[in-house]
Amino acid sequence: MPGHVPPRSAFLPAGGCFPASPRCALHAPRPPPWRGLRRGRGTWQARSRGCLHARSRHSKRAGTEPLTWKVTSRGARRTVRVWLKRDSGQYWPSIYYVMPSPCSCMSFNPETRRLSIGLDNGTISEFILSEDYNKMTPVRNYQAHQSRVTMILFVLELEWVLSTGQDKLFAWHCSESARRLGGYRTSAVASGLQFDVETRHVFIGDQSGQVTILTLEQDTCTLVTAFRGHTGGVTALCWDPVQRVLFSGSSDHSVIMWDIGGRKGTAIELQGHNDKVQALSYAQHTRQLISCGGDGGIVVWNMDVERQETPEWLDSDSCQKCDQPFFWNFKQMWDSKKIGLRQHHCRKCGKAVCGKCSSKRSSIPLMGFEFEVRVCDSCHEAITDEERAPTATFHDSKHNIVHVHFDATRGWLLTSGTDKVIKVRPWVLQPRLHEVCGAAAS
Repeated sequence: MPGHVPPRSAFLPAGGCFPASPRCALHAPRPPPWRGLRRGRGTWQARSRGCLHARSRHSKRAGTEPLTWKVTSRGARRTVRVWLKRDSGQYWPSIYYVMPSPCSCMSFNPETRRLSIGLDNGTISEFILSEDYNKMTPVRNYQAHQSRVTMILFVLELEWVLSTGQDKLFAWHCSESARRLGGYRTSAVASGLQFDVETRHVFIGDQSGQVTILTLEQDTCTLVTAFRGHTGGVTALCWDPVQRVLFSGSSDHSVIMWDIGGRKGTAIELQGHNDKVQALSYAQHTRQLISCGGDGGIVVWNMDVERQETPEWLDSDSCQKCDQPFFWNFKQMWDSKKIGLRQHHCRKCGKAVCGKCSSKRSSIPLMGFEFEVRVCDSCHEAITDEERAPTATFHDSKHNIVHVHFDATRGWLLTSGTDKVIKVRPWVLQPRLHEVCGAAAS
């Protein structure tokens, strides 16, 4: 039932969980799905699927906090829900809206209270939420794609709606007239989308591992460049407009920091996950990057340090330390009457070495290696304890994260996982101390 509002008795206690496929209140006597809920230690839990958006907004609803915490989620059965945290500490599902097709992504603008929802059928539906967040009014639909919408961005300054779909099309529409302004065909399905208002550059990451940069005009676009640094598909993008740095997460378990503003082509790798990176968020006030992965880990990177690029791996037919031949160098093996060895590379200097000359392991945080990696013996001796000091902290979210949002004004971190759980927890970022204090135990 579109626009259905659950009864006032259907309060969600703080820390509760609810199924992703709730039945409407009209299907009594089955109890509403938000009853019989459990409390999660240190987190607010609410069962949903996919992405979420959260904003702190002033609400005039009687009995609510002056700054009402709002969570917008999308469920598995075509539902969109808006949850308000009241002063009693309870979350109330103020809006429960059923869409004509399963939801795939969403974008919310707090200034205009405009909610854009991408659907599996390729349509983008736009709504305006009321001031008390008790009603969402349909505004217009965009026939943007031929298949599932994968990413949406609303640009308030230009009144543009940017989107990507599984049809490998990037498109942008005018939000005032709903007219399509232009499009660009990507080489693979896009899985990351960011936009810089000042330069009108759009960053598109796709499943082939490529990041494409376009310059958008009113009805045309120009290809600036395309670069590739991941061995797996790009899963998330995050843009820092102040430092003009782009972060990309990938299924190859790594995060790459691309220095776009420096114009030097600098790319810094960050290795801190044991599974694919699925979500990124950046805190500008502390210059810290939050990356979340399929391993359930939350890694907070201190980007206020001078990091170093990883060296290119050198090619050689023999060990560049002891001159032992590698196993494909038959001529040297025959001349020296020695068995060929397997080739390895030192992560610090990039030289091709054998296993005997690279038996040591060390972390190199300034190069992005927070875990111990292979280094040659000479580099291992040269690395000081100060260089081994960690520049990131690690936390366990206890679920497979697919979306993350950090609200710096309230100090809240929201995560959504494949377990259909939304978690909201207090999170304090401390600048330049290389540590993060999670007020809630993860």
